Amino acid sequence: MDQPKQEDDYGYGLFPERNQAKHKKGSITERIFTFNHKCRFMLQYAVDASPYAKLLLSAMKNSGCQVFKDRHFACEDCDGTVSGGFDATSSQIVLCQNNIHKQSHMNRVVTHELIHAFDHCRAHVDWFNNYRHLACSEIRAANLSGDCAFSTEVARFHFGLKKHHQECVRGRALRSILAVRKISKEEAEKIVDEVFDSCFNDHAPFGRIPHSTKDAKFAYRHYESRDRYNANI
Repeated sequence: MDQPKQEDDYGYGLFPERNQAKHKKGSITERIFTFNHKCRFMLQYAVDASPYAKLLLSAMKNSGCQVFKDRHFACEDCDGTVSGGFDATSSQIVLCQNNIHKQSHMNRVVTHELIHAFDHCRAHVDWFNNYRHLACSEIRAANLSGDCAFSTEVARFHFGLKKHHQECVRGRALRSILAVRKISKEEAEKIVDEVFDSCFNDHAPFGRIPHSTKDAKFAYRHYESRDRYNANI
């Protein structure tokens, strides 16, 4: 099992409001004029309308890990380099209200972090000590959340490469690991390579890679109707 370096802050430095000892809360008046209200509104729309989020929330509930919006999501100001995170110590998803300004972005962040939460629920991930566990969940989140969907990559002006989806997933997983762990790029690349095939091919709970919202809607309908199919066997 990998041992964390003693000076590693596990990425909490990117989320200053997670560290209450160092972060000074603003007044109620100041907070009214932050992005918090908009973040909460977009979060509500994501959990109500995004088929990605709806499937993951349903799968977690069926696994005994029901998610409650007010308990398990937090809209906070973050470092400018991140959009969200999963805090395993509190089982809480952090949404970076200062960095998420579009509903499509919110939908992807909510989905990405819910995949981490789903893995936390079903697989007992050792987030802090086992880099392979972390890498596997980052691969799955990049693969299944729409982070590397064709339309999203075109918007980033990234397209046209052979096996582009796989390379996008690999690259985003690598960057996520390097953002939250103090390890070398070479070590992170080795870990990602070691687990890539098995984790890339783990599509739970979607059943297959949802390359678009249409795919996610189909996966959600199939997931919700699975009991009816089984009852007729």
